[in-house]
Amino acid sequence: MEALSELFGFFSEVPLWASITATVIIAIGFAYTGAPLWLWAIAGYAGLIGLDAPQWLFIAYTVPVLVFNIKPVRRVLLSGPIMKLLDALNFLPTISQTEQTAIEAGNVWIEGELFSGKPNFKRTLEQPYPDLTKEEQEFFDGPVERVCEMVNDWDVFVRKDFTEETWDFLRKEGFFGLIIPKKYGGLEFSATAHSAIVAKLSSRCGPLGTTVMVPNSLGPAELLNHYGTQKQKDYYLPRLAAGVEMPCFALTEPNAGSDAGGMTSDGEVFKGEDGELYLRLNWNKRYITLAAISTVLGLAFKLRDPENLLGKGEDLGITCALIPSDTEGVVLGKRHDPLGVPFYNCPTHGHDVVVPVDSIIGGKEGAGNGWRMLMESLAVGRGISLPASSLAGAKLSTRVVGAYAAIRKQFGLNIGKFEGIEEPMARIGGYTYFMEAARKYTTGGLDQGEKPAVVTAIAKYNFTEHTREIINDAMDIVGGAGISRGPRNVFAHGYISLPIAITVEGANILTRTLMIFGQGAIRCHPYALNEINALMDKDVKGFDDNFWAHIGHVGRNKARSFMLSITRGYLAGSPVSGPAAKYYRKMAWASASFAFFADIALGSYGGGLKMKEKIAGRYADILSFMYLGTATLRRFEAEGRRKEDLDYFKWSMDYVFYRIQEAFDGILREIKVPGLSWGFRLVGVWSRLNPIGTYPSDELGHRVAQAMQEPGKARDRMTDGMYIPSDPTEAVGRYENALTLITNTNPVYKKLYTAMKKRELPKDSFLNLLKPALEKNIITKAEAEMVEKAETARTDAIQVDEFTLEEYMNATPKSPDGEGLKTKEVDSLV
Repeated sequence: MEALSELFGFFSEVPLWASITATVIIAIGFAYTGAPLWLWAIAGYAGLIGLDAPQWLFIAYTVPVLVFNIKPVRRVLLSGPIMKLLDALNFLPTISQTEQTAIEAGNVWIEGELFSGKPNFKRTLEQPYPDLTKEEQEFFDGPVERVCEMVNDWDVFVRKDFTEETWDFLRKEGFFGLIIPKKYGGLEFSATAHSAIVAKLSSRCGPLGTTVMVPNSLGPAELLNHYGTQKQKDYYLPRLAAGVEMPCFALTEPNAGSDAGGMTSDGEVFKGEDGELYLRLNWNKRYITLAAISTVLGLAFKLRDPENLLGKGEDLGITCALIPSDTEGVVLGKRHDPLGVPFYNCPTHGHDVVVPVDSIIGGKEGAGNGWRMLMESLAVGRGISLPASSLAGAKLSTRVVGAYAAIRKQFGLNIGKFEGIEEPMARIGGYTYFMEAARKYTTGGLDQGEKPAVVTAIAKYNFTEHTREIINDAMDIVGGAGISRGPRNVFAHGYISLPIAITVEGANILTRTLMIFGQGAIRCHPYALNEINALMDKDVKGFDDNFWAHIGHVGRNKARSFMLSITRGYLAGSPVSGPAAKYYRKMAWASASFAFFADIALGSYGGGLKMKEKIAGRYADILSFMYLGTATLRRFEAEGRRKEDLDYFKWSMDYVFYRIQEAFDGILREIKVPGLSWGFRLVGVWSRLNPIGTYPSDELGHRVAQAMQEPGKARDRMTDGMYIPSDPTEAVGRYENALTLITNTNPVYKKLYTAMKKRELPKDSFLNLLKPALEKNIITKAEAEMVEKAETARTDAIQVDEFTLEEYMNATPKSPDGEGLKTKEVDSLV
């Protein structure tokens, strides 16, 4: 003790109040930075000396210091007994084999940083924010543009199919081989290009985007590319790339949607009379896109091997195989009617279908590995197809609503000047900005080889949900033009089809409550999965290493959450200066608080957390918006901090933190912590008094809404990548033409307004004012012609489609110019 006293002797001369203050400050600093145990121990000794503690207290303090710092001792005295206690309390969540596979699918990417409580913003800023390659851009500007020109959305809905010319073009130009390697005849495009292509096609026609995205998403090509045998790749991939084979993939069943364990489709291995091994398959599948016109059917089923002919046991589990559609016993040919949206969505059945055992994807070695294949493929696919098609609806809404609000007049004013219209317009523009940011950020990660299952679940859920809000807002703004179906209506079909996007590839309720946080809490947490595995394996060493690191992690994040809260994030640094800096500090605050409260939920509910879906959903919202905010911050920096984007950026970031605050409020109000729930209610009061975010201001929303109505490069960039027809008789083309004419004519309108205010002209419509304005030389003849053209375009743009009774009853479409189709075309449709 004398040696210690000499070492820390200077502490004994420090006043008591100063010693206590210093101890508290040091403790908070150590906790905030996550100081190691040995440093805490030294600080403890210094504190005891400073307090002139008796010798027995030094001895008493030394005992826990030794126990906690000497790992073999700690394992025997603490970690082992804690493991037994947790096992006795059934604290572990019950994880099925399918859940375990889903949790382990893919990898952890940026979401791990956000879950850590102390994100490395340098890493988040260094992630790629990619553009298309020259080859991809040429395809985007060439074949993608041309097929958009060939297809008319209204005609597709009336025909309930594409023309044969369109199908041939899609096959010829390689649209079904976007992801297939070049050596097999595919285009081998990046995830970023795949996403951009689907988005552009979908902005023209939803079924067109769906038809292209399905063969390039979860299906035979994707599975073969990663898991097929060389023989399977050599045969199928060239045929799929050329469109000779039309694929589908059959997974969903009446009693097995989200719960793959409930799958009843089965296969049995048997030896044929020729001595070869075969599979006998029976299935009942539904909601299978392209099934009715498929030539090769990918099938997921439970495989049994009663005689252990494959040497892998009797019950092999979920397996994937390729079945030629013309195989005896395969039943196709029927379609579902998904809300009238005319893409091929179908049931399929199989009755004692016999195929060689080599039909298993990956051959014999692939038997029983189907669920892993599916989960790893979905971990990528969820981040591409549905986010892209959803973003198409968002960009279309931003473009058209911006034009419509400037064109449509009520009470003598453009409706875009009304605050009631500005509010939903700001949502449309703000959502679109952060969705495009998240699309590129996500595909940039995928192109680097990442397979982040939680991030892609975040993308699928949030893109489809926010687009649902966008389309609802757009429908409200355009009113009757949104509910009157016909070739002029650009919103009705998107409005009708959105529940499909919400439902497929993991229904959104499930995705939010189970996948984003339910699985994410285990998968993305730095220690939780390792602890669970150690408990299951009775691995005391592994448990000891992770459990005590986890305890330190909780303490660090508690301190960080507290300190960042009382300083409103200013204690955290920012990797950038300028407008984004404050948002980086808030993100550090959000991450620390999220990580701490996530551990509170894990500790309070244990294995029961998976059933607390309301709480889990709120945690999922926080993680989602932290990711969307991170992507938005990356976009703003990657695009050069554009001044004209600043309002969109600020609105998006303010909204992100508003939603984070909203979720925290719900957690603090509802979380149940044995004996401490009241304390968290008090924390909730403090949180509401000191919110991390509030809804974007009215003034900011006003600026976003006004920017959406102004033609130019900024508006073009916000909707970059969508199909914009140049034909002024097309639906979108009408709005573009009218907006351009009206904008160019604004100086003339101002002259007429000024003349009316001076009472040089009576209050009347602009068209009626042209003659007296010319007579009084208020405007020139050329200016009068400009007004006439602009007002004619305005009147035309706000018209809705109308049909004769015969046309309506016979479902006869009109072409975009308002005239009926040629008699031959009508006869072919009716």
